[in-house]
Amino acid sequence: MSLTLYLHPLASFCHKVLIALYENGTPFEISLVDLLDPEEAARFAELWPVGKMPVLRDSARDVTLPETSIIIEYLDRHYPGARPLIPANAQEALQVRLWDRFFDLYIHTPMQKIVTDTLRATGENDHRGVADARATLGVAYGMADRHFATNAFAGGAAFTLADCAAAPALFYAGIVEPFADGHPHLSAYFERLLERPSMNRVLAEARPYFHMFPYRDLMPARFLAGA
Repeated sequence: MSLTLYLHPLASFCHKVLIALYENGTPFEISLVDLLDPEEAARFAELWPVGKMPVLRDSARDVTLPETSIIIEYLDRHYPGARPLIPANAQEALQVRLWDRFFDLYIHTPMQKIVTDTLRATGENDHRGVADARATLGVAYGMADRHFATNAFAGGAAFTLADCAAAPALFYAGIVEPFADGHPHLSAYFERLLERPSMNRVLAEARPYFHMFPYRDLMPARFLAGA
């Protein structure tokens, strides 16, 4: 087994790559990283100095890859499964990459802004930044709701890279800034994502760590089952 994914099971961007791996049953090993441990953080920084997870290490090809979209494209090219996550058609692939960036930049990133601000020491909170993040989510929810009025998945009819991005982004964003009321098409899409075995597996693996999530008290009971 040549693939090792460095991650933390609670981290939303790690979920994105895990979903891609589970969708295609790609063999890999997990290396759990605790960035709160100075020694572990230092070792991980040697692998990727930016210090962001996940990172994929492919020992067979002597390749180390950061950044979720790049990792999934690499897997799709060198370790393809039965379910291509990037369409062969160039125009369709462009649409998939557009929605991948949409979910990362306009739902995932503002969600993380809200969460990380909660962890700041008293007096260091960025109230304006959080308000802007919530406003960005509101706009993004509206755009996504319109998109899913006519699309089963983010890139069209099939599950792709863009849906790998959407699943964890919507899972956490829906807790910190709920979208169910007033966005029926987006809500129905999220329910379709929750039905996938890959998403269920990711959430089951994350569940023992949910107590570390600062908005845990707002999590719907169905996500906490078995915690």
